[in-house]
Parts: sequence; C-alpha cells; structure tokens
Amino acid sequence: MSSKQKSKVSVKEIAVFGMLGGLMYASKVLMDVFPNIHFIGLFVTAITVVYRKKALYPIYIFIFITGLLNGFGTWWVPYLYLWAVLWGAVMLLPKNLEGKKRALIYAVVCSLHGFLYGLMYAPFQAIVYSLNFEGIVAWWIAGIPFDVTHGISNFVATLFLSVPLISLLTKAEKMTKK
Repeated sequence: MSSKQKSKVSVKEIAVFGMLGGLMYASKVLMDVFPNIHFIGLFVTAITVVYRKKALYPIYIFIFITGLLNGFGTWWVPYLYLWAVLWGAVMLLPKNLEGKKRALIYAVVCSLHGFLYGLMYAPFQAIVYSLNFEGIVAWWIAGIPFDVTHGISNFVATLFLSVPLISLLTKAEKMTKK
C-alpha cells in the first residue's frame, strides 16, 4: 500500500473517528463533577497508539465538539495545541511497546501532560491577558493544585485502562478489515 493510500481516510474511519471524538466528549461531560479528572488523556494516548497520525482526526473532532457545545471562548483556543502535545509525545514512543512496562510508560507520559497542563496553557494566557512574566508565574502557581489532580488522575486512569483500551481498539480494527 502506498503512503498516499495510507493517508486517505476511509468512510469507515470517518465513522469511527467521529464516534471516538464524541465518546471523548461524552466521557468528559460525565466526569465534569470531578474537577480536572477525566479520560481525555487516556483516550488520546490509546487512539494515538492504535491510529498513529490519523489519531489527530478524533482528537480534533473532540476539540471541535467541545467548542461547539461549550462555546468557542478564549479558554478553548489552547485545546488546539494542548492535546496535540500529548499526541506528539505518544508518537515519539516506540510503536509496539510490549510487556508490563507498557502501561507504566503510557501512564508516565499522560501524567506528565497533566502535571504540565497549566504551564503549557500559560503562554496563551500571557498573550490574551497581556501578562508579564510575574503574572504568568502567578497564574501558573495558582493552578498547580488542579495540575496535580490532573496529573495523578491521568496516571491512574492510563495505568489501569490504556492497555485494555488499546487492545479493544486494535481488535475492533482487525475485525473491520476482514
């Protein structure tokens, strides 16, 4: 199969990616009662392992749905790059991690994204609200408790659920290729 054929998105993939993006949004809404605890990092990690470059489709479908249903406010704009950072980090991992270390590696990467979320969000805040360096630092420090919650919950969710979710998505992919 040529690289051009690999990059094409099939009708089946459009449907699957739409459902995954919707599932990501639904899972976030269901978890909204717990501040900064959600499964988005888990989903981004798992779909990146399975779909590689094409994982950007469901990620950006999730981002678009989020903006559409919650408003395209200034809070939303960083979503355009924040989730791509996690996608990129997972893309840098070896493609076929095996063994017991697999879940731990995914959990550490996803957890780091959660711990650094506010720091990665800060440059946008600085631009939008004309913050100086002290303002950026103060904004970031004020959000550290939320980043800690985000990082710990990402670690736990990804440690226990990434390998089963990756296996499920991989099996579903194999079944639909028959």
